[in-house]
Amino acid sequence: MRLDSKVVIVTGGGKGIGLHYAKGLAREGAAVALAEIDGDAAEREAAQLRAVGARAIDVHTDVSDEASVKAMVQRVVSAFGRVDVLVNNAAVFASERVSHGPFENISVEAWDRLFAVNVRGVWLCCKEVVPQMRQQGGGSIINIASGTAWKGTPNMLHYVTSKAAVAGLTRALAREIGATSGIRVNTVAPGLTESETLLPSMTPADRERALRERIMQRAETPEDLVGAVLFLASDDSAFITGQTLHVDGGSVLT
Repeated sequence: MRLDSKVVIVTGGGKGIGLHYAKGLAREGAAVALAEIDGDAAEREAAQLRAVGARAIDVHTDVSDEASVKAMVQRVVSAFGRVDVLVNNAAVFASERVSHGPFENISVEAWDRLFAVNVRGVWLCCKEVVPQMRQQGGGSIINIASGTAWKGTPNMLHYVTSKAAVAGLTRALAREIGATSGIRVNTVAPGLTESETLLPSMTPADRERALRERIMQRAETPEDLVGAVLFLASDDSAFITGQTLHVDGGSVLT
């Protein structure tokens, strides 16, 4: 129970990979808040976690909206008294499949919508939890990027660029606040992960490309990522900040 007494927010925690994070964190003793734009999914999953003895709440949240993020953090503090870990998982990709194609065909509306969630949402959530973590004397922020930002995957420029921004945000924020706050900021960079929300839109070509790029020749599943998040959420990583942990079977080597 490495996370006993800790309180964790998982954005996009009501389904897909975020739900796997939430369940893994709860198994380690954490109280979890499922901050999710799909309120029905979050309510259902939080109830199921409580049914097996976990401390869990659902919070309907649009991470791209400042007022919604403020209300989410206030709700979590009201319910549990603190925030120890933030997992910035919510993103436009699996939930709203990123269109593949030449960069010049990306509309301004699609670009702005994706960046509102994938970049502004991460920033807003950090902005709201950091004051609370400062009061407590520390915390851990885990931003979810993607190996695509290191590989330069073509034909999805807005998504790749947004995830590169998340990695840069991690490094800059770790430098800016870490010395005096006790807050650690790190990135997990998954490879192409066969989650429940992504599987319906994956093609044989997607799987073949992912396998070809990996050292470990098997599919990546959400459970492959949970251990990395648990590590960065726990005191086992107390002296690690500003780093990117690639969890992709050896697709990206840094």
